[in-house]
Amino acid sequence: MTTIYLALLSGALGLYTLSMVTGFFHLFQPRPQKTLWCKRFILAGASLHLLAFLERCFQAQTLAVTNLHESLSFFALLLGLAFLLIGRKIPLPTLGAFISPLLVVFTLWALATTHTISPQPPILRSFWLPLHVLLSFAGNAFLVLGCIISVMYLLQEHLIKKKQIKGIFRNLPALQKLDESSYLCLRCGFPLLTLGIISGSVWASFAWGSHWSWDPKETWSLITWLLFAALLHGRMNSGWRGRKASFLTIIGFAAIMFTFLGVNLMLSGLHSYAAH
Repeated sequence: MTTIYLALLSGALGLYTLSMVTGFFHLFQPRPQKTLWCKRFILAGASLHLLAFLERCFQAQTLAVTNLHESLSFFALLLGLAFLLIGRKIPLPTLGAFISPLLVVFTLWALATTHTISPQPPILRSFWLPLHVLLSFAGNAFLVLGCIISVMYLLQEHLIKKKQIKGIFRNLPALQKLDESSYLCLRCGFPLLTLGIISGSVWASFAWGSHWSWDPKETWSLITWLLFAALLHGRMNSGWRGRKASFLTIIGFAAIMFTFLGVNLMLSGLHSYAAH
């Protein structure tokens, strides 16, 4: 572990923290300048985070996403990038205040875990590993972002019904804009997750001689995929939107978090961090 890597990752954490503070100040005292700085801090933090990730990959001589430390860090990076990409399509000034705490938590958690680079097992040395990991993590990042937006939707809807649009929540975006943004995250994330599962299946065939072994991670990935497939089908064909879609998105978020962390930490299997 080099000092450069830790310095870059710590710098990213500092910038994410500044974004969180600036975002909260914007909720209390809405000013366009605060919104701009919130997004700038996330952009700067993600830039440093990307450099840290590339440094880690150079040290490991592979895509550095094979243990808990690297997975947490990589997910935070992709979540920040997903926020920046969605923001270019549909600007949501207050979203930074809601997404930056997650960036801080995941990055801080990564820094708190063991940083040691372990030799990569021969079975993991495959072209399919980086493809599978990148697609799966990117898909999850967009879907988690959609969940955060869904939480904002439900909060805004509740306050409108109670006629309590005041204080720090008076600056939340309109319900239609939040719903459109959540749907956009679903349309971006679901195809990536699908390709991630398919590439993982192909890789499993080469590595273990079977496309599907009902490993706990595979099983929960399928459950997660089915949840979001039902949500996408409902949005496209049954007119699901608003409150119903937001609740289903949050259920999907719980499935993602359990698949990403719960399975890897609590259950044994081919994807368990302890197994590596």
